[in-house]
Amino acid sequence: AGATIGQLYHNIAVKSRTYGFPAGICPTVGVGGHLSGGGYGTLLRKYGLAADHIVDARLVNVDGKILDRKSMGEDLFWAIRGGGGASFGVVLSYKINLVHVPPVVTVFTFNKNLEEGATALVERWQYVADKLPQDLVIRIVISVVNSTQREERTVQTSFQALFLGRVDKLIPIMEQRFPELGLRHNNCTEMSWIQSVLYFAGFPINGSSDVLVDRTPANYLVTVSFKGKSDYVTEPIPQTGFEGIWKMLLEENRPVVFFTPYGGRMSEISESAIPFPHRVGNIYEILYLVNWEEKGFKASKEHIGWIRRLYRYVTPYVSKFPRSAYLNYRDLDLGQSKNGTASYSEAKEWGIKYFKNNFDRLVKVKSKVDPDNFFRNEQSIPTIPSWAGKKN
Repeated sequence: AGATIGQLYHNIAVKSRTYGFPAGICPTVGVGGHLSGGGYGTLLRKYGLAADHIVDARLVNVDGKILDRKSMGEDLFWAIRGGGGASFGVVLSYKINLVHVPPVVTVFTFNKNLEEGATALVERWQYVADKLPQDLVIRIVISVVNSTQREERTVQTSFQALFLGRVDKLIPIMEQRFPELGLRHNNCTEMSWIQSVLYFAGFPINGSSDVLVDRTPANYLVTVSFKGKSDYVTEPIPQTGFEGIWKMLLEENRPVVFFTPYGGRMSEISESAIPFPHRVGNIYEILYLVNWEEKGFKASKEHIGWIRRLYRYVTPYVSKFPRSAYLNYRDLDLGQSKNGTASYSEAKEWGIKYFKNNFDRLVKVKSKVDPDNFFRNEQSIPTIPSWAGKKN
């Protein structure tokens, strides 16, 4: 559990070119927290979440005992695969099943600015992305850049894709399902799966995967502050909605928004299979990020205030009752407790957004395995002593 995603990927690649794992893109993220909250990356439409592939675990419980899947029981094993391990104990290790990947995959990055028709492409993407074959994922990374046509800043949409196969099979799919993008052979690059890991992490694809073992975050991650928030989209956002988002992005210096499509395998797994509930019915997930280098309270207040205004603006266009959020993008704006001592009703404010109908089962598990609430944090699962004996 103390390894990084990059170390995991590198060790897989050393052994095989035809196995991979459906975890995240950033190689310095720790495996333990990533898997305990769900974890996803470019393979999510084919294989679901990282947590969907955990088959065993070793955990130190509140009594100091080391438990495996058999000794901890299925309820606790269920809880630490998407419910956040920190509420239940100390996860020492996870045992996972790897997934098959072809010897050759195809990637592309296709950039379009606002003046090049980006808004219409993003709107159309919403009707396509979650219905494509499971072997294809096309995410959108949205940022602010200097315009090449005018002396001003503009919004750039970057369509980034991984296809589990060769380009000759990809192009006909794109021509039939998303011709508006105008993808051509020369926009695409064939490579191995581990090279695609390097590609999406921003490393040279012809270099060694040894770079993935480095646990040191990139310099810009060390020098900047950031705030993130998340949403789920269940109905396509109209162009007017996007135009309002673009306008707000142009108010900030370093905003980034990620649209990650669902569908495929994500829609086939039950909402209650593990605590992560965001499955069928979600077109895509949104991650909003704002980064800043300025020091001090005033700068932080301004940038955090901006992302909160953006979040409020998007309210009519995203999931409702609850307005869902992803646990691994922990957002204390959703609510927090003092020293991890929230009541059930207080914790439900954020718990229902992260876990939906799985929240109550997590509370029952927590109450049974940690009745005195030893393992706690600002958004931990609460303990209700009277629930300790309840069946799930």
